[in-house]
Amino acid sequence: MRIHVPDQPTGRLSDAWRVCVGTGRFDLALRRDYQDSLALVQREIGFRHIRGHGLLSDGVGVHRPYEHRGARHVRHSFTYVDQVVDAYLELGVRPFVELGFMPSDLASGDQTVFWWRGNVTPPESWTEWADLVRATVGHLVDRYGPDEVRRWPIEVWNEPNLPDFWQRADRDAYHRLYEVSAHAVKDVDAGLQVGGPAISPGADEWLAPFAEFVTARDVPVDFVSRHAYTSGPARHVPFGTHQTLAPAAHLLEQFAAPRRHLAGTALADLPVHITEFNSSYRPDNPIHDTAFHAAYLAPVLAAGGDLVDSFSYWTFSDVFEEQGIPTALFHGGFGLLTHRQIKKPTYHLYAFMARLGDRVLARGDDHLVTRDASGRVAVLAWAPVDVTGRDPVDRHEVALSVPLSGATSAFVLRSSVSEEHGNAWRAWGELGRPASPRPGQLDTLREAAEPARTHRSLPVAGGRVAVDLTLSRHEVTLVEITAVRDETPPWWDDARLYGDPGDAAPGSDADPDSGAPGGDAAPGSGAPGGDPGDGAAERP
Repeated sequence: MRIHVPDQPTGRLSDAWRVCVGTGRFDLALRRDYQDSLALVQREIGFRHIRGHGLLSDGVGVHRPYEHRGARHVRHSFTYVDQVVDAYLELGVRPFVELGFMPSDLASGDQTVFWWRGNVTPPESWTEWADLVRATVGHLVDRYGPDEVRRWPIEVWNEPNLPDFWQRADRDAYHRLYEVSAHAVKDVDAGLQVGGPAISPGADEWLAPFAEFVTARDVPVDFVSRHAYTSGPARHVPFGTHQTLAPAAHLLEQFAAPRRHLAGTALADLPVHITEFNSSYRPDNPIHDTAFHAAYLAPVLAAGGDLVDSFSYWTFSDVFEEQGIPTALFHGGFGLLTHRQIKKPTYHLYAFMARLGDRVLARGDDHLVTRDASGRVAVLAWAPVDVTGRDPVDRHEVALSVPLSGATSAFVLRSSVSEEHGNAWRAWGELGRPASPRPGQLDTLREAAEPARTHRSLPVAGGRVAVDLTLSRHEVTLVEITAVRDETPPWWDDARLYGDPGDAAPGSDADPDSGAPGGDAAPGSGAPGGDPGDGAAERP
């Protein structure tokens, strides 16, 4: 059945999907491959903020205690902070600041997380922690100006409900950390945004107590944050992980959870930021690299902005080392890009979203139709997926009647990724999964990573275009429909592309240049009957 797309918009398309994107730890941004990757992402997608761990960890070197004249002092150093933030701003993306983890010389314990050992214990001195927060935020305001930094949300810690990220997952200790941190931020500038509690999935029971705590103690909070993932328990193999997945609709349910749990509290109307989301929470799960993943997440990007103020894909690049240095180019990393800027299918899902208009004409379980200010209509459509892999959909039909005014024909450009197209992960497998591809192989993978693109002209009848799409397994497609203004000159005739049909074909009996019997000699050829000349023949 053909779906009739309304002429008038039903609403605006939220850009919550591009408000923020995740990144590996803060100091990775000093690397060339990281900056090259971020430049590509910003050029073709254009995120507004970027969030990652480790701003205050030892690798960035902000907290530098020393002894002088028998007393402990602290020097706050921003050498790396300035380089990273400068690079971000030059690339058109602002920090979404995460306060963490604990500098080892300030920590009350030695518990760490990740290969790079981020300390996850409370501070030995709450006063020194508050000084560190004030100094860091104050430096950012001094360097970039209060009007700029007021646009950077500041989140306190990461997933404190998990003992891996906060010693004993002590909720009361986190509340104290939040209180001290939030006041320190506001001491610098009352207009700065601060929030939390940055909980992981399955910890919504933290939200109401957090609201009660900040309300009872008059602690500032400007937004609420949570994370969302849909993968089950990890089944490990060497240098990899496999997990079951819940349907993608579970991500949308998690997006909606904070407002549901905070209804009736003082935080009920605050912005909600999903500061991490993905399918798997593991950086070594190959599902992230597949065409399935793009089709799985398409309905989430299409609808997530109706539920939250932002939802941040974790992460933009595979330059990421929580579980150690990757051992192969494709290793199941979180990134939209591999190392060396090879685009994954989910990268193209985001690039397709960036091509949509801001006026929603229609939504469905398998499509989103928009229009922009120029009148261009864009259709994002996706094939349904089976999260078990047992019953994949190999053929899916989407038929639309799309409004397009002011023209008798439409130019239709279609870009697609699927199992067959725009799928560098599959090409890598066909190449034998080289751990370190040679330059020529990298070129091949980059070419294989590009979407399939086709174009055609379709008639506009009664102000409408009939769009018939057949989607293959795990396909995500973008169809851009533009009204054609015909500027063909009046003398143009496609039938004459290879010459005038009334002219004789070269070499035929009627061709005077062929020398065939019955033909006149060419002028200036010196042949009998020809005019003498210098050998230069003139033709009409």
